[in-house]
Amino acid sequence: MFSWYLQGLALGAAMILPLGPQNAFVMNQGIRRQYHLMIAALCSLSDLVLICAGIFGGSALLMQSPWLLALVTWGGVAFLLWYGWGAFKTVFSRDITLDEAQIAGQGRWRIITTMLAVTWLNPHVYLDTFVVLGSLGGQLATEPKRWFALGTVSASFLWFFGLALLAAWLAPRLRTQHAQRVINFVVGSVMWFIALRLAREGVHHLQGLF
Repeated sequence: MFSWYLQGLALGAAMILPLGPQNAFVMNQGIRRQYHLMIAALCSLSDLVLICAGIFGGSALLMQSPWLLALVTWGGVAFLLWYGWGAFKTVFSRDITLDEAQIAGQGRWRIITTMLAVTWLNPHVYLDTFVVLGSLGGQLATEPKRWFALGTVSASFLWFFGLALLAAWLAPRLRTQHAQRVINFVVGSVMWFIALRLAREGVHHLQGLF
């Protein structure tokens, strides 16, 4: 059964490694050293819920509800455009806040809300967990399915905590005005690129509905 665990671990790692909204947000919080371990834990727990839902039968719900998929897609487009705009505003601002006391004053619940939006308003998360993992893991027998799910969940926990800790460790080198402008430019570009892709997919889904 350990082979099913390794397959789940490898597939989970392959799907989570590309830079996306979740990874960019965790990295930013790690650089700021602001609730980064809590955010890593919440992202991992969110993936646990989504992965288990996809593998243990939830994929059928998304595939049979095109209106639900369209709603999630356009909600994700709106959020990613807003988040990317915030990153670009930081790039072109004259003074970037680097003081830890001022950053900490931004509020825990605002950060948690943003993390939930980054995770749950990203349609690619549902496609990865419900469609890809759900179609592969859902076909397995009960015991291999559990090991496969455990492997994919383990990949999420290892990645998010590793990313948060690495970013926090590199924070002294990355907490400069120039580095912050570069990082926020990359984050904003990624957010808007993904938003554009989602918008194209959303238009395609809408054409299929009418």
